Amino acid sequence: MEEVLQKLANLQYIDSRIDELKQLRGDLPEEILDIETDMTRHQVKIEQLEQEKKDLGVEEKNLELEIESAKEKTEKYEEQQLSVRNNREYDALTKEIEAQKQLIENANSRLMEIAKRQEEIEPELAEAREKLEQVKKLHDEKKKNLEKVVKNTQSEEDALLEKREKVEEELDKRYVRSYKRLRNGLNNGIAVVPMEKGAALGMSLPPQTQVEVRRKNKIIIDENSGRIVVDPSFFKNAKKELEI
Repeated sequence: MEEVLQKLANLQYIDSRIDELKQLRGDLPEEILDIETDMTRHQVKIEQLEQEKKDLGVEEKNLELEIESAKEKTEKYEEQQLSVRNNREYDALTKEIEAQKQLIENANSRLMEIAKRQEEIEPELAEAREKLEQVKKLHDEKKKNLEKVVKNTQSEEDALLEKREKVEEELDKRYVRSYKRLRNGLNNGIAVVPMEKGAALGMSLPPQTQVEVRRKNKIIIDENSGRIVVDPSFFKNAKKELEI
């Protein structure tokens, strides 16, 4: 059983150190993801504004063609009015002329709206591009910081993971499952703790429990914290065996 307790302590020692290494990265991975989402948002806005600008340009040209065509038709209908033979034909041409003039008026009104919107788009585009550049610079800075931290810790983490895999292989699967279940259910991930001065995590253990922990012949679960309590010698051994 001492061997099992030692391997559980080894697992905890390794996992605690890996947690420390991950904490060195802080919130950088999450921050980078948030920044990337922000980058996408700005990029989408730029694409939308550029598409709107393009669509307005196409609409503008079409309206100009419509106006030109309507003017030509108006001139043609006005010429035809000079040679009509009855009021019915004259009235029909008058309606066509009014319709073309209304079309020209509507098109000119829309052209004014387009011109106004085109003026607004340019500063919006400039602002969106500037914000995207700022976000990109921040993204590059955060990524460099993360890469630096990862570079400084990756070799140690890889070595620890390799040792962790070996410890798991040597430990009975039921103990591994119990350890993982305990660890996953705790906020700080500490499933195995050393008994220090008759206490576990600062909480006193009953005298009989202290004796059983020192005997090192069975797994002791602290009733208060739900954690496995082991003799501190196991963690001293873990540090000697596993410290990188």
